[in-house]
Amino acid sequence: MPKTVISDASCFIIFEKIGRLDVLNKTYDTVYTTPIIASEFGLPLPEWVTVRSPSDRKRQSELSSRVDKGEASAIVLALELKDVTLILDDQKARKIAEALGIEVTGTLGVLVRAKLSGIIPSIKPLIADIRSTNFRLSPEIELEALRLAGEDS
Repeated sequence: MPKTVISDASCFIIFEKIGRLDVLNKTYDTVYTTPIIASEFGLPLPEWVTVRSPSDRKRQSELSSRVDKGEASAIVLALELKDVTLILDDQKARKIAEALGIEVTGTLGVLVRAKLSGIIPSIKPLIADIRSTNFRLSPEIELEALRLAGEDS
């Protein structure tokens, strides 16, 4: 896979809650995360997740005043690695990452990619499963994901 993929805790948590961490693995093969995010996840991470600490502690500390520590660590790691897609669901963290030139997607973006890659046949049942958790999905984001996946009809 050409891109380095870094995931924040929310993506791991959501896929774990619906029993579909396999979708993340099949879509991206190897996923990076940080020790802070691994701790936030709270469960042992699968072997296909590589935990790596960002080296720029000063920048991480600065970003931690604007977003949570896990998101800050993921953004700094994304800045240190090349050709990165960062999986973030928090809107504020996404805006900061995008302003820094980082390509960002969210958990629903992972589902869309999985559908378009033929990994899953449909995103609708997984969105329904996600809706049954405490994860907040805006109707606009859900409709956009369905449109991108060709399931909006």
